[in-house]
Amino acid sequence: MTTPTVSSSAPSPGAAQPGSAPLLEVRNLAKYFPVRSGVLDGAAKRVHAVDGVSFRLDEGEVLGLVGESGCGKSTTARLILRLIEPTAGEVRFKGEDLVAAAPHRLKALRRHLQMIFQDPYASLNPRMRIGAILEEPLIIHRLGTKADRAAQVRSLLEKVGLQEDVLQRYPHEFSGGQRQRVGIARALILHPQLIVADEPVSSLDVSIQAQIVNLLQDLQVEYRLSLLFIAHDLMMVRHISDRVAVMYLGRLVEMASVEGLFRRAKHPYTEALLTAIPVPDPEVKHRNLLLEGDPPSPIDLPAGCRFYSRCPRRVPECLQEDPPLIEVEPGHWAACLRATS
Repeated sequence: MTTPTVSSSAPSPGAAQPGSAPLLEVRNLAKYFPVRSGVLDGAAKRVHAVDGVSFRLDEGEVLGLVGESGCGKSTTARLILRLIEPTAGEVRFKGEDLVAAAPHRLKALRRHLQMIFQDPYASLNPRMRIGAILEEPLIIHRLGTKADRAAQVRSLLEKVGLQEDVLQRYPHEFSGGQRQRVGIARALILHPQLIVADEPVSSLDVSIQAQIVNLLQDLQVEYRLSLLFIAHDLMMVRHISDRVAVMYLGRLVEMASVEGLFRRAKHPYTEALLTAIPVPDPEVKHRNLLLEGDPPSPIDLPAGCRFYSRCPRRVPECLQEDPPLIEVEPGHWAACLRATS
């Protein structure tokens, strides 16, 4: 097993002042998937999907998580909510370790942690009407009378911009944007403190994406939610987030405030992501940092920096160690030997 970068006793990167307790704290989170191999292939191999991820999220804060496809963002989201079991690490919600929680305790805690999935159609039961889908979490947690539950469902539908007449309809009768509004309503019905939004707009038309993001932003302010917002679109992340974490090949390589990250990125991978953002003005000259080569295999990781083969600033020392995520400026963390240069 690869040793996570940050020791279990080290504080997780975050924005809170010393001594303040985070709502969510992730330490050394790891998930390795075994790879099937033949009898003659030797030692068993594993895909290092998530490998030593640590961060903290405070009450009322929005943390954007970005990175290219396959870097481990969605796996991290599912590990946090224990939809899949981690190989190693801790996930603490208000100081309580979710990884070690017994099933009955985990069920109680999940009332306060909800998820918005990437595919709004696949996440809704096609055999259930919308009213039953929204009422189901309240029934599972035995909250309110039937009349109370019906009133909550109607109220929340109005919050997400849907009419009461949708209650008797099925998911296939809606557009993608409407289905995602139902998914958001289902995530909010239990009044959670933390919502993990796993690319909630990536499957929607561009014209609908802004509506859903603005809806999430309004609801986050109204309910004072903490939000882990996973996306590919950096400008969308900039619009909604307080801080941004950048992930590459199973690890966080940079984390900072939105202003700090977009003003001066410290990691070359983050620089490449930022220069890839389209500029709408044809008169503005735009520098595009193109990355050469392919990322290494998550099965056979290099001994040194995982970004070495694609890095325009690499030096021989980068082959000697995989740099840890360190605070190079107040509130600005980066995993690069040349981050301060």
